[in-house]
Amino acid sequence: MNAPDEKRLRTLFAGAGQGHLFDEWGVLSPEERARFLTQLASVDLEQVAVQAALLSRGPEEAGSQRFEPPETFPLRRDPRQQRLAQDAVAAGTELLAKGRVGFLLVAGGQASRLGYDGPKGAFQIGPVSQRSLFEIQARRLLAVRERHQVRAPWYVMTSPANDAATRAFFEQHHHFGLDPRDVVFFAQAMIPAMDPAGRLLRAGPGELFLAPNGHGGVLLAMERSGALADARARGLTQLSYFQVDNPLARPADPLFLGLHALQGAGMSSKVVAKRDAAEKVGVIGRAGDKLGCIEYSDLPAALREERDDSGELRFRAGNIAVHAIEIGFVERLTRGGLLLPWHLARKKMLVWERGELVQREGIKFEAFVFDALAASERSVTLEVARSEEFSPVKNASGEDSPASARRDLCRLHAEWARGAGFELPPPDPEGLHPIEVDPLLAEDAETFRGRPRRPLITERGHFYVHEHH
Repeated sequence: MNAPDEKRLRTLFAGAGQGHLFDEWGVLSPEERARFLTQLASVDLEQVAVQAALLSRGPEEAGSQRFEPPETFPLRRDPRQQRLAQDAVAAGTELLAKGRVGFLLVAGGQASRLGYDGPKGAFQIGPVSQRSLFEIQARRLLAVRERHQVRAPWYVMTSPANDAATRAFFEQHHHFGLDPRDVVFFAQAMIPAMDPAGRLLRAGPGELFLAPNGHGGVLLAMERSGALADARARGLTQLSYFQVDNPLARPADPLFLGLHALQGAGMSSKVVAKRDAAEKVGVIGRAGDKLGCIEYSDLPAALREERDDSGELRFRAGNIAVHAIEIGFVERLTRGGLLLPWHLARKKMLVWERGELVQREGIKFEAFVFDALAASERSVTLEVARSEEFSPVKNASGEDSPASARRDLCRLHAEWARGAGFELPPPDPEGLHPIEVDPLLAEDAETFRGRPRRPLITERGHFYVHEHH
């Protein structure tokens, strides 16, 4: 590969109003210059111009928009919806059995907030098994492979910060029993941050200040990495999108996949009912005529509190970042670039200026995957039970923490075991029965009840229900 042309890049960046990046060229070593030129050569200056133009726009007034809740496929279903659910389960099961579904995991984060030095997916969350977030999801895909005798391709989006560590973790654990050819890694793109005047920032001498391009960047990263072409070559028609920090996510849910396919939707979403009006979570809904995720801060207080005739919140469809996405829809969104809007995040940053690190206001640009809903002509919004499908691991303690996720896993699986007639192990001091069900054995209470009765397996002094091989 030829080295980037310094003269050409100087001309390009000067013409784009970014000539300041070469101010300290004279103090850089030959190696630093080569690295910097390589970095600059990867910058999309057309995208930079589009992002810089956004800085001159004032913030949109949310109050001027018309908001409406989405039409949801509810948890409590009338007879017509129950019949449709049966048809959807059959359609979704057929998609899985024919190997038409690929699984798309967003796993670019580090677990530093949890006190763990490594990718968040490597964090141990199993309350009894001590399995990692990665392994819990891997066993769900093993279940797809074993139940339907098909391959279960797994597309794992990492970040430049954790890509090598994630690959090493999978290799160390022999890809959790999955065929390594069916685990496709690709890294999220990093894009330059800029100051309020639209000038690109530096993190050090000869080094751009780069930041992740948001979870919406997963779509473009799939296209540019070749992962999307791989999915098409395998004959996949749908992608099941989920995030690594939710151990209750069900990527192979036949009901959801079937509803999405029967509707002919480009992109669909799962939601849970908000706990209360004050819960600071985005909700799926319409802003004007566009479906998407309405951020908590954008929804007027009166609408957050508004209730329907049954007494439930009108805007209650809490977004849990679980989607079904049609392959052709992704291809259309990424043809010639990412057709999603940019969101601005203004933050104080440590940047390099005149030979030293100083704190300045900077702007990062992110694309959000749920903005793709606006481009989907048809979409399904499926309501699911929070206790069964959503317990994210985001905070070190308190709500949405490892402790709360382990508690939710124990409570859910104890309910399954009780319903199947098992005698539960004694509760711990918090009143929790230390029990965990292997995802390879069952993903829901009905499947668990239908399995042959086996005694609970003692593991690490507690109890664990698992599949035998």
